[in-house]
Amino acid sequence: MSESKKHRDHRELGQEMDLFSFHDVAPGAPFWHPKGMIIVKELEKFIRKLQDDHNYTEISTPIMVKQKLFEKSGHWEFFKENMFYFDVENETYSLKPMNCPESALVYQTKIRSYRDLPLRLAEIGRLHRNELSGVLGGLLRVRQMTMDDAHIYCRFDQIKQELVSVLKMTEEFYKHLGLPVSYGLATRPKKAMGSKEKWSEAEKILGEALTELGLKYKILKGEGAFYGPKIHFDIEDSQKRIWTIATAQLDFQLSDRFELEYIDEKGIAQRPVIIHRAIFGSFERFIGILLEHFDGALPFWLSPVQVAVLTINEKVLDCAEKVYKELKEKNIRVELDARNETIAKKIRESEIQRVPYILVVGEKEMKENKVAVRERGKGDVGTMNIDEFIKKILN
Repeated sequence: MSESKKHRDHRELGQEMDLFSFHDVAPGAPFWHPKGMIIVKELEKFIRKLQDDHNYTEISTPIMVKQKLFEKSGHWEFFKENMFYFDVENETYSLKPMNCPESALVYQTKIRSYRDLPLRLAEIGRLHRNELSGVLGGLLRVRQMTMDDAHIYCRFDQIKQELVSVLKMTEEFYKHLGLPVSYGLATRPKKAMGSKEKWSEAEKILGEALTELGLKYKILKGEGAFYGPKIHFDIEDSQKRIWTIATAQLDFQLSDRFELEYIDEKGIAQRPVIIHRAIFGSFERFIGILLEHFDGALPFWLSPVQVAVLTINEKVLDCAEKVYKELKEKNIRVELDARNETIAKKIRESEIQRVPYILVVGEKEMKENKVAVRERGKGDVGTMNIDEFIKKILN
């Protein structure tokens, strides 16, 4: 592949691979096509499995809520210019820009004991932020986003162990994608809630969690959220660009604002600490970064079509359909191309779609009960029977 064809814009790749489109009726909001939704669903599946393994429970909260919720949380004061809001029946409503205030309402629905903590509430939530039209850029800067969010409610003595768990969880995910991670500790911004003493305490705990795992980090002065400091997880893509994807934020403010409580072992009401955690950041931005990093050649588990079965002519159609069905039964995402086109054109079109494996079925392969295998990035890797091929790709 020539240098000029490497690292193309994700918008071009998305169109070429039929993943998503943008339309002027909804600026900054992608229309996901069927193949694009496969990527979204696979990421959802992965994060849900990871969260299940780390004892998270999942919630879902409304997209549109009254202004007073965000006044209570502080977003109306500190984030209003980035919010969409409008009047309904003489009351102001907003499309939520964050999941945290509504997660706090779920926490409040019952009396919590110290034994209930840590409580890890995850939400794959749809958010809206009023970005200026001039800064919108494909999937990388959107107005509508889907966040893999979680809020961990814990006792003060549990903070470090929960942060360590979040760090390990995030490392696990990025290693699965082969993406190296570096770390930053974002400190108190000029516009912030809470005392400087609490901020210093929170920043110290974040630094200790990173140090405990032997993770080197840089100080990002003044880059914390308005309610608390945070750890940045930065990745370097194949173009040497640095992206801040995941974050873990320590929050001593929201519990006070919502008067969240748990009952300690002495029967006294205490405030829980909240850790805000996201691993992808937003699905949209994360997918845009991945497309450019891999130039569309996503890992096998994320590829919308994992195997393409191509016929040489109509005589081999029954054989190709049998191969297709066997792969389908193994839950492999497979497409059958039996069009009356040249095999060269079919191969070229499958390669444009970045399909990891192409199986060519001709008369010779039909007689030998085999398929000719082409692997993405390697070309022709020989013939094998379908059982051998399935064993190869599922191992």
